[in-house]
Amino acid sequence: MVNIQTYAQEEEIVVDATNLKLGRMASYIAKNLMQGKRVTVVNAEKAIVTGNKKAILERYLMLLGRSQKRSIHRPSVWYPRTPNKLVWYTIVRMLPRKKAKGKMAMHRLKVYVGVPEKYKNATLTSFEEAKLISTRNRSGKLIRYMTIEQISRELKGGRQT
Repeated sequence: MVNIQTYAQEEEIVVDATNLKLGRMASYIAKNLMQGKRVTVVNAEKAIVTGNKKAILERYLMLLGRSQKRSIHRPSVWYPRTPNKLVWYTIVRMLPRKKAKGKMAMHRLKVYVGVPEKYKNATLTSFEEAKLISTRNRSGKLIRYMTIEQISRELKGGRQT
């Protein structure tokens, strides 16, 4: 049983996902969730995945195409297509979901597309190590990437703007 007073003592972090690499951002958020902090991610559609566009899409489409025998009548696996659920799923998969501490951490995570009215005046945090600062790496090669919004559109589930 969770004590109500623990919710009042939890620290809340609001993360702006704009130009943050998805995997690195997710690992920092998962670590904060496991420390007992509440984490809210805004602008989830602006997070990025680095790599070749074709390779990124092949990976996500492969995840959509897999199946699992849930029952004899309906073999399927749920995989998200909307930007906020893609980011949420990435973060949650880094938590120990089968343990009580991981389940509690999962419930402390909220992910939004854009910035909701509630968080307009909040102090937005960003992780410096996860930022894509330049489009070129140290050797001068171009860094290729896609935003979560672009991936979501390709998966036919994103918001069309």
